Amino acid sequence: MACKQDRRVRVGRRGEEIAANFLSGHGHTVLAKNWRSGHLEIDIVTMAADGIHFVEVKSRVFPMAAEPEASVGYAKRKNISAAAARWIRESGMQDVEYRFDVVSVVFDGGEYRVDYFPEAFYPVSGGGFL
Repeated sequence: MACKQDRRVRVGRRGEEIAANFLSGHGHTVLAKNWRSGHLEIDIVTMAADGIHFVEVKSRVFPMAAEPEASVGYAKRKNISAAAARWIRESGMQDVEYRFDVVSVVFDGGEYRVDYFPEAFYPVSGGGFL
C-alpha cells in the first residue's frame, strides 16, 4: 500500500511541476505552488493578463477509469473556493479578477499529455467566497 501511495505522490508532484511549466509558457506568472492554510490547499496560483488563476492539477497514469479533470467534484470545488477566499484575504489582492482552472496531466510511458481547462468552475457558495 505504501508503495502505491508513494507512486501517487510522485505522479502528483511531477504533474504539478509540468502544469506550472505549461502555465508559465502560456503567459502565466506562478505566484504560489502548494499553497496551504490549515487543511485547505491550492495546487498553483498564477497571475495572467486576465487576473489571478487558482489552478487544480489532476495527474493520472494511463490507463485510467476516467479523465482526471472529472475528479474535481463539488467537495473539492468547495475546498478550493474556501482556500481561494483565504488566499485573497491574505494576499490583499481583492481588486483583481479571479478564475478557477483545472490542468490535467496524463502520463503514458515516458510521455505525457497536458489538457488545460480555463474557468473550469465558478466558486462554490458556502466555500467562503463572495
